[in-house]
Amino acid sequence: MSGTAPSETVTTTPSTLAQPKTPQTQPPHRTRRPLQLALILVAAFMVVLDFSIVNVALPSIERELHMPPDAVQWIVTGYAISFGGLLILGGRAADLLGRRRMFVIGLIAFALASLAGGLAQDPVLLITARVIQGAGAAIVAPAALSLITTSFPEGPERTRAIGLYGAISSVGFVSGQVLGGVLVQFTSWRAVFLVNVPVGLAAAALAPAILGTAAKTASSTARRMDIRGALLITSAVALIVFAVSQGVVLGWTSPLVIVAIATAAAATVAFMKAETKHPDPLIRMSLLHRPGLRDGSTLSFLLGLWNGGEMLILSLYLQQVLHESPLFTGLAIAPQGVVGFAMGMLGPRLARRIGVKRLLVLTAAAAAIGFAVLTRLPAGGYSPVLLVVTLIGLGTAGTAFGSVVLASRGMADADQGLVGGMINTSRQIGAAVGAALLPAVAEAVSRGPAGVSGDRAAMLAAGLAAAAATAVAWHAAHPASARARTAS
Repeated sequence: MSGTAPSETVTTTPSTLAQPKTPQTQPPHRTRRPLQLALILVAAFMVVLDFSIVNVALPSIERELHMPPDAVQWIVTGYAISFGGLLILGGRAADLLGRRRMFVIGLIAFALASLAGGLAQDPVLLITARVIQGAGAAIVAPAALSLITTSFPEGPERTRAIGLYGAISSVGFVSGQVLGGVLVQFTSWRAVFLVNVPVGLAAAALAPAILGTAAKTASSTARRMDIRGALLITSAVALIVFAVSQGVVLGWTSPLVIVAIATAAAATVAFMKAETKHPDPLIRMSLLHRPGLRDGSTLSFLLGLWNGGEMLILSLYLQQVLHESPLFTGLAIAPQGVVGFAMGMLGPRLARRIGVKRLLVLTAAAAAIGFAVLTRLPAGGYSPVLLVVTLIGLGTAGTAFGSVVLASRGMADADQGLVGGMINTSRQIGAAVGAALLPAVAEAVSRGPAGVSGDRAAMLAAGLAAAAATAVAWHAAHPASARARTAS
């Protein structure tokens, strides 16, 4: 008997008929699910936390290691590049080699890289550790999400689990700002890395006993990993982020930037051609024709762009423009995480009442309104304007939750790791672009590292991404009217 949820089994479509029929392990017993979900959520929290916990520590790292400002951003961007580029490979590896096995391997790699980063004495070692951290996270994240989507049957039960996953992710991203502020204020920036070590190793040690037998396809030993595809897509992501981050510094007509953009385009085309020829591609091109996966990935990309860039800009604004402490910086952004957590908890109930697509329209629009208000950031003193981060938290958590539900709905268990990889890839590529693009916009407009006019312009750019997400969600919720307008 297949591990596919009953609602997926009774629905037969051409796309599902074309998928390989590979047996899966049975979903875990209902009494074990809460403990398994708790372990998965702890790992997801740690991975998301690490993406933002470093933001508050960047000024301290810059001073202690004597790093130039244009090199500091690679502490964030290097993590995002390896994370985003390797997520699809990590997701497919979970499908083929076993979700529990890859979950444990990723946790160990992440914990050891965190130890190296916390002990680093020079910028090169620190950035290298961050890149390895990103690779470990790229294994953990899709394995964790696919463990949820294959352990809970499609419907209200899975939607509630995904809601918890989204809530934990949202609160983890913002908690990184708060915890980072506390650790930097009272200990050292090194603590933001070292705190991951005991958590990651403990989770890896407990996973075999709690998760049980890992899901693994029967034909996995005869199937080959698409290493060439992984190298091509990772190269494309790295070059795109490099071009975005250096375009303002070197000029968009700089030969280096032009070569990076052209090479990234060539790597993308080569990746797509390679996928059509490989017997077991990272991405079957037919999957991209599924509207749910396509719209969910697009929304996840736009979400990552505004979220990754916004957190970095607000952290630098509060410390460099308002001259606040790292602790105050974290606390000022904390309401965004609180509202995001609440939205993740209430999201499944709202989705049942109004539909997940309408929910996506409302949440993306809420984020766009929040960013519109933040274009009026004050030049001095704390302002009530900053309270609109709660609207952004609402929009971020709701969009994260909705995009996962939209993308995973109706997909076979054998492809859930890939779906998790694609959703997380889209978000992390967006975060990498946002972390490079928004500071570049701020610096270009302000003509300096600490100008409020540049921060306002960066918030406008983030708002445009949220507005685009609103349009995508509207199109997904009203496909018939969109087709009618196109025809006319």
